[in-house]
Amino acid sequence: QVQLAETGGGSVQTGGSLRLSCKVSGSIGRHHCMGWFRQGTGPVRTGVAAIDTDGITTYGNSVKGRFTISKDKYKNILYLQMNNLKPEDTAVYYCGAESGCEYSDYFLSNFPDVRAPSAYWGQGTQVTVSS
Repeated sequence: QVQLAETGGGSVQTGGSLRLSCKVSGSIGRHHCMGWFRQGTGPVRTGVAAIDTDGITTYGNSVKGRFTISKDKYKNILYLQMNNLKPEDTAVYYCGAESGCEYSDYFLSNFPDVRAPSAYWGQGTQVTVSS
């Protein structure tokens, strides 16, 4: 059984930094995509950053140049380094993973709509940025 567990959220001021971690328990298979998504006050969960099996990364336009996604495949941990945070980055951040996925760009755009046994979500961690 696959489980994802996020840590590292918190409250910072504008311009500050946070690093989120997502620990993966269980096997999501050799070919997979993983990423970070966020949900503000509305119902929509949007893509922030994603990485595929080959290490190809994709970022949402609003975070390019400020956020960096990476993974430690030996520890099974996904990271999101967030720098120069802005109030509009305030949201609940979710870690997501999909077995069998090949392309991080497609994953980032479409994963929130995936309803399949191969799709996994963490419980979310709150990030709050104050001005």
